[in-house]
Amino acid sequence: MLNQKVADLRKDYKLASLDEQDVAPSPLQQFGKWWNDATSSEIDEPNAMTLATSTPDGRPSARIVLLKSFNEDGFMFFTNYESRKGQELAQNPYVTLLFFWRELERQVRIEGIVSRAGEQVSNEYYNSRPLGSRIGAIASPQSQVIPDRHFLEEKVNEVAAKYDKEMPERPEYWGGYIVKPVAVEFWQGRSSRLHDRILYTQTTGGSWKIERLAP
Repeated sequence: MLNQKVADLRKDYKLASLDEQDVAPSPLQQFGKWWNDATSSEIDEPNAMTLATSTPDGRPSARIVLLKSFNEDGFMFFTNYESRKGQELAQNPYVTLLFFWRELERQVRIEGIVSRAGEQVSNEYYNSRPLGSRIGAIASPQSQVIPDRHFLEEKVNEVAAKYDKEMPERPEYWGGYIVKPVAVEFWQGRSSRLHDRILYTQTTGGSWKIERLAP
């Protein structure tokens, strides 16, 4: 049965428009333009993005992770290789990323192929993290069932005691991933749900085809 109180929640989007004649020739360049808008608009955690993965038989899962870098090679994030997402990434490298910047009435949806970042990149980022985050990456058996919160706190204390006089090194099961895009959609909210949707699709020659999608 339809919950009318939920169904009646709606907002009309009127902040901006997006035209295929005005976008950059590559999606990474266009993302950079929108990224600058997001970071200058005081959005809370503009680098928060949904990462959707799936098993080989097509069972999807999604969670929020943090973007840590982007360039023409793709979009980078870090996590535990042995977590659920890490296992699914090893089994099926096709992923989707989604940014939703509510304050700007914008979304960016990225379809791509994931690969692990190099060890040097992972080491450099791990060593730049606060000490507590480094210890947490070692102590937490991410995605595994644990008996209670006390178990996790004890593991953290054990790791902290072990590295009382030295800085922890990056564990082999933790590091970076790079998502190389093959399709990127930029969505700008418009009035009456007639949103602007501009899709970049990579061609066999490596260039980008730009098309408008119906809302």
